[in-house]
Amino acid sequence: MLGDKFYPVAVPIFNGNEKKYVMDCLDSTWISSTGKYIHTFEEAFANYCGTKFAVSCSNGTTALHLALLAHGVGPGDEVIVPTLTFIATANAVTYCGATPVFIDSESDTWNMDPELLEGLITPRTKGIIPVHLYGHPANMDAISAIAERHGLFVLEDAAEAPGAEYKGKRTGSLGHTGTFSLFGNKIITTGEGGMITTNDEQLARKMQLLRGQGIDPARKYWFPVIGYNYRLTNLQAAVGCAQMENIDWHVGERIRVASLYRKQLEGNSAFTLPTEQPWAKNVYWMFSILLNGYNEEQRGAFMERLKERGIETRPFFYPMHVLPPYQGMQRNEEFPVANRIAAQGLNVPTYGGLNEQDIAYICDCLRESLL
Repeated sequence: MLGDKFYPVAVPIFNGNEKKYVMDCLDSTWISSTGKYIHTFEEAFANYCGTKFAVSCSNGTTALHLALLAHGVGPGDEVIVPTLTFIATANAVTYCGATPVFIDSESDTWNMDPELLEGLITPRTKGIIPVHLYGHPANMDAISAIAERHGLFVLEDAAEAPGAEYKGKRTGSLGHTGTFSLFGNKIITTGEGGMITTNDEQLARKMQLLRGQGIDPARKYWFPVIGYNYRLTNLQAAVGCAQMENIDWHVGERIRVASLYRKQLEGNSAFTLPTEQPWAKNVYWMFSILLNGYNEEQRGAFMERLKERGIETRPFFYPMHVLPPYQGMQRNEEFPVANRIAAQGLNVPTYGGLNEQDIAYICDCLRESLL
């Protein structure tokens, strides 16, 4: 172990005006769901993504739920979701009374495979949720063309990919709506929090209505619809404003750390490293690798060997189709690419501040921990 140092898989970094803005909130007493920082944060986020509107909310899952409700998703509808994602993507569809229909992954980007989309669309299909997994954008042109042909909405789950780009356009501006998570392990954070981006004013207004219990903005305590308590606080937005001021640094650090890992591990046949397609900017929420030829049990033993040397790691997400709430509900139960990626996938420490010596030590341990 390098000086008995422990390397967590993720660390939030507050190196700007976070404390100053939070103290300003406390001094002003505007600490709940109204205050100047909420609008400032939303405006900065929309400008960064290149959209007209950004709607803040309590977390990335509620962002998905609000976006789906705004798109009119309800009982009897189907929404196509990658099977290889965090469970929130599928759960949000289920919250609406709709059915998530799972799709397998591309072997290179690990995102949903657009070539499989047409075979999953039925008269009940309402939309598609591409997930920009681990920071690499999905193949949006192919997805959007199919969606347009069938009259479907496209909701980007960009929880892990603020700042990622597809053909020069940032995530959150590529579909009809985009959702982001601001959890503590994300590229920028408010502790808990979420954001929804869109260019559609009607969708934005509907999400703003729904996130605040459905209260009419022009008539106090009048509720024309059933809404939800999904608001972000001014305190959290204050942290978000400071994080947005440094977002280029936060994204740049992820890319720098990834380049150090790549320099150390490239050419080692034991590992498949994350891709960056020519049309993409990968922001490496996590530096994610595959342990070639491993199964889930072997990967677990590998992770234990790293833990003994002070290195925390995380496995890839379980595919949705193997989880108890979603077993046996798909027309197609064959997901060979996602199954392999999920069993072999490993996330290593990825956060700003890791230096070349840190990465060299972690990579030495990765090589020495192989079977």
